[in-house]
Amino acid sequence: MADAIMDLVEGAMGSPWVYLALCAFAALDAFFPIVPSESLVITAGVFAASGEPNLFAVIAVSGLGAFIGDHISYFIGRFAGEKAMRRAKPGSRKAAAWAKGHKLLEDRGGMILIVCRYIPGARTAITLTAGAVSYRLRSFTFFDAIAAFSWAAYSATIGYLGGEAFEESPWKGLALGLGIALTVTFTVELVRHLRRRPSTA
Repeated sequence: MADAIMDLVEGAMGSPWVYLALCAFAALDAFFPIVPSESLVITAGVFAASGEPNLFAVIAVSGLGAFIGDHISYFIGRFAGEKAMRRAKPGSRKAAAWAKGHKLLEDRGGMILIVCRYIPGARTAITLTAGAVSYRLRSFTFFDAIAAFSWAAYSATIGYLGGEAFEESPWKGLALGLGIALTVTFTVELVRHLRRRPSTA
């Protein structure tokens, strides 16, 4: 059974359609975060270590998909979020949350957009918020390009390194790549949680 699954995955990774699939899944994941695009990019990176698919093509199409999807999320926020903002009563918790989101993006928009791209769920929330608070599209596009393509390079390279380490056993390479990605994500979340904790001093 495992061998049959392996043959199926290897066949898919050797098909030119894999590039379209990576682009589509990365785009969907940006505004529909149930889609596991990061795992797919890492998987493609693992098999790229054996020659197919091409690592640089994987990075390019995954980054492009993420970039497109983030902009779809931004415009969903722009058209749907603005209505929600207008309905928020002045002084309410919801109005305060919108104001805080707007201030964060204005003060540290670039850094937040880039960091949140690496956190599943947060990437959708920040792009929706950016649209809702009318964060400048030119700035959003600039920083999102950095975020999307650096994320694609990071995910594919992690997979590639795992594939290189276990060239004869791609499943072990995939496990290593996913393990590294999960560890990095967990560490980022832990740091964010600790920084939010009020000081007891």
